[in-house]
This record gives sequence, C-alpha cells and structure tokens, in this order.
Amino acid sequence: MNKLINLTVFKRFLSSNTSGGILLFSCVILSLIIANSSLAEGFNQFFQQTVGFENEQIQLKYTLKGWIDDGLMAIFFLLVGLEIKRELVEGELSTPKNAALPILAAIGGAIVPALIFTGFNRDQATHHGWGIPMATDIAFALAIITMLGKRVPASLKIFLAALAIVDDLLAILVIAIFYSSELHYTFLLYAAGLMALLIAFNRFGVKNIWFYLVPGLFIWYFIHHSGIHATIAGVLVAMTLPTTPDDKESPLEKLEHALVNPVNFLIIPLFALVNTNITLHQEMVGGLSSPLGLGIILGLFLGKTVGIFLTSYLCVKSKLANLPEEASWKHMVGVGMLGGIGFTMSIFISMLSFKDPLFIEEAKFAVLIGSLFSGACGYIYLSSLSKKKG
Repeated sequence: MNKLINLTVFKRFLSSNTSGGILLFSCVILSLIIANSSLAEGFNQFFQQTVGFENEQIQLKYTLKGWIDDGLMAIFFLLVGLEIKRELVEGELSTPKNAALPILAAIGGAIVPALIFTGFNRDQATHHGWGIPMATDIAFALAIITMLGKRVPASLKIFLAALAIVDDLLAILVIAIFYSSELHYTFLLYAAGLMALLIAFNRFGVKNIWFYLVPGLFIWYFIHHSGIHATIAGVLVAMTLPTTPDDKESPLEKLEHALVNPVNFLIIPLFALVNTNITLHQEMVGGLSSPLGLGIILGLFLGKTVGIFLTSYLCVKSKLANLPEEASWKHMVGVGMLGGIGFTMSIFISMLSFKDPLFIEEAKFAVLIGSLFSGACGYIYLSSLSKKKG
C-alpha cells in the first residue's frame, strides 16, 4: 500500500514538473524575444519598480525583481525542502541501499563541474562562479526524460528525480556557505529562536500548517537581514514540517501538494521570464569562448556527464548500490547529459556570484547554451539507444 501511495505521489510530481518544464521553456523564449526587441526597456523598468513598506524598524521595500528573486523563490526552496524531506522519510532516499546511488552520483556530478570551472577560471576575476555549473534543473530534466516515454526504463526517471533533489540540496548548502554576505548575528539568533519553536511544534505533534508558515515568514525576514540568502529560510522551515512514512497524508505532503502547481506554473516561469531577459550582443557571443563561458558550458555538459557516470560506475562496482532496474551503463551516460541542464539554480547562483552586470549576463547566456546543449544531446542519445535496441 505504501509503495502504491509513493508511486502515485511520484507520478503527480513527475507530471507537474513535465508540464512546468514546457511552460518554463516557453517563458525563456518569450523573455529572450522581449529582451531583443523594442519592449526591452519598458520591461526592465517595470520590474525595477519598488514595492513594499519600510520605516526605521522594518525594511520591506524592494524592487519587483527583488521580491521575485528573494521572496517568491523562497517558496520554491520551501517546496524543494519538502521534497527532500519526503524522499528522506519515505521515498527513494529513505534506505541506505536506495539512497547510495543518487546521493553519490549527485555529489560526483557537482564536484567535477566545479573542478572544470575552476580549471578555466583560476586566478581570473570570475573564479567565484565555481558553483554555477554544479546544479541540475529538476523541471527541465524531468520534462525531457518524460518526453522519451517508454524509450527509457521507468526506474531511470525515478533515479534522475532523486538525483536532482539531492543536487538541489547540495546547491542550497553551497549558497548558504559560500554565497552569503557578511553575517549579522542578532538576526541569526532571532531566526534560530523561531526555528527552535517550530521544532518544538513538530515534537509536540502540532499538525496545523499555519503554526509553521506564519513563524516561517518571520524567519525569512530575519535570515534576509542576517546576510545569508533569504531563500534558505524556505528549506529550514520545510525541514520542521511533520510527516510520516505511512499512507496517511501528512502536513508536509498536504503543503507539498498545495505548492507544486503554483511553483511549477507561476513562480519558476516568472523567475525565468525576469532573469533570462538577456540582450544578445557580439561581446556576449564571444564570451562563450572566455574562461567564464567555457567553464560553465563544459562544466554543465562534460562535467555533469563524467561526474554522474563515473561516480555511479564506482558505486556499483564497489557494490554500494545497484543500477536502476532495466537500465544499462549507456543509459547512465544519457542521464549524466540530462544532469547538465542547470538552468534555474545555475542562473540563481550566477546572480549571487558576481557584482559586474556583464559577468552576470555572460554567465546566464552560458548557462542557457550549456543547458540547451545538454538537454538536446541527452534526448537524442537516449532516443537513439531505444532505436538500436529495437
């Protein structure tokens, strides 16, 4: 019964991410068209409008773009945190044998791209962007592997989903540790006190979601002002939501189901619309062959493919885990390619990595090219395997 419930949850999750991935791709195309048309200036001015409230004690006045990047994306990170916790408690990461392969493959698939980027950008002004090619975009990756249908084993889709979730966790840790500014410990103490309250609610069996979400808003505010990126608040709050491994819908699963569609069909597409608004020019195309561009593109495509495949190979050969059911080593190469679709998280880290607008724009463009190349090659390669088999 539990297995059936988990499969139903996964199918709902997969379906939503697939449709969301298609919408996300459409928003990227629309954003690029706007950025390279007469609408570009008005579009940018609109999202630079300030909205909110501030006085001597409270600062809550930011641009519309700021609210999307720091506010709405905290909800995205909340959903990511819920998915991670559910997988740890009752999903593919709940037992050491099941968890070993996606966890270790995700780690290998994060380290190798970072090393490739660092190799190209050592002693360069862009060296701080090493975290950019580490991420996998779960919506895009699942959208593409689902488009393959029965041409790939179903277990491969589950493996990719678990890997992308672990990948998100690694990216969250990288952002929290390496891409946060000077820390203000008073605000951190306030946030820690509220986190202790949420943990107490969990221990005493409080099931009402609002007892977690309302203090969560204050945690977001305090973390935002502490110097740690505000989106981390979403993950911290998610980890306190109660859940159970049985077939009864828990508060965590209830909130996850409520957030999946708004995140996949509104928040991530809106983030893409605002942040892939890249005006193409000659220098930017030339920037693809710069250390920054090469580090990102090769990190995403080559680094992810080699990192995921090599780590999986070592993991299986050392008998730490088994290959996904009915999958071959050739399939694992294709999954590694799809892991190179960095997009949402990679663009997010790009904006945290640099202060120079030109570096940010070049990094975003390189992420776009690297992700599209990885996705196209992964799709064509995996599709060709099924033809050979047939």
